[in-house]
Amino acid sequence: MFETYNRCIVYNEGFAVCNKKLDFRIDYKNLDIFEEFNTQNAKYPIVMSSPHSGSLFPKEFLENCAISEKELRTSEDCFVTEIVKAASDAGIPLISMNIPRTFVDANRDKIELDEKMFFNAPEVANTSGSRRCRVGLGVIHRIVFPNKNIYDGLLSYEEGQERIKYVYDVYHKRLKQLVDKCVRKFGFCLLIDCHSMPSMICNIMDENKSLDFCLCTLFDESCPTQMSEFLSRKLEEKSYRVEFNRPYAGAYIAFNYCQPRKKIYTLQLEINRSIYMNEKTLSKKQCFQSISSDICQSILALGNFLLDFKK
Repeated sequence: MFETYNRCIVYNEGFAVCNKKLDFRIDYKNLDIFEEFNTQNAKYPIVMSSPHSGSLFPKEFLENCAISEKELRTSEDCFVTEIVKAASDAGIPLISMNIPRTFVDANRDKIELDEKMFFNAPEVANTSGSRRCRVGLGVIHRIVFPNKNIYDGLLSYEEGQERIKYVYDVYHKRLKQLVDKCVRKFGFCLLIDCHSMPSMICNIMDENKSLDFCLCTLFDESCPTQMSEFLSRKLEEKSYRVEFNRPYAGAYIAFNYCQPRKKIYTLQLEINRSIYMNEKTLSKKQCFQSISSDICQSILALGNFLLDFKK
C-alpha cells in the first residue's frame, strides 16, 4: 500500500525520489536472521563475523524495491562465510548474517539513519550525520553501486526501526555473547570481521600488482601489531599482496567492539572479490577452494600464534 504525490524530494547528495509512501511491514517470524558455526568448541581465542554475506531477502522488501535482486546483491560480500568456514570447523566460532546489508547493515552504527528516507521521521531525528549516511550507505541503505536508488519512494520510520530491532540488534546481541565467551575462556579475544571488496577499488592504486587483502586495524589502534603483522606475513608467504588500512581502515564493528582494556581486539579482513569470484555473474572461480584454503590456513596459523601470545 502506498500513496503517490506529484512532488519530488532531492536528497542532499543530489538524488531525486518521488514522494511516494512505501508503507509495508516485514513478517520476521520465519526469518533466520543469522547462522552460527562451532560456537561450542572454541580452540583458539578468535571469533569471526561475516555481517555482509547475507542473501536472504524478505519478500516484502523485494516487492517494494525499485531495482532487481541481482542489482541488490552487488553490495553483498558473496561467499565470504564459505571462504572462512574451514577455519571455523577447525575451532573458531563464526557468526554469519543471513539478511542482506541492503536491508539493514550490521556494520554501521544504528544512529546512522537518514531521516530523509522516511515519510514520517521524527522532527528531531537521532542521526549521526556521518558521510556514509549522507551518501546513502547508512544503517539502512538508500543506494547500491553505481548510485542506483533502492526505492522509488519514502519508507515508514517505524518499519525502519523494526529492521534494527529484529535483525541488527539480534545479530549484535549474539556477536557480543560470543566475544564475551571467548574472553572468559582464553583471557582475551581477537574478533576478525570478514569482508570482501570490489576489485575496482583494489585496482585504483598506482602499483603494478592489484591488492589482494586489506587488513584494517584503525591505524594500529584495534589490535597489537604482532597480531595483524603475523596474519599479513602468512598471506604474503602465499604470494598475496597485503596492505594495512587502505583502502579501508575499519568500520563500525572493528571500532565498536575494540576494547583493549578488556582484552578485546578487532581486525577487519577485506578480500579482493576478483581473486575468488566473477563479480559480474556472482559465481565462484575454479580457484575458489584454493583461495579459501590459503585464507583458512593463515587464520589458523594466527590462532596458534595467539595461543602462545597469551602465554
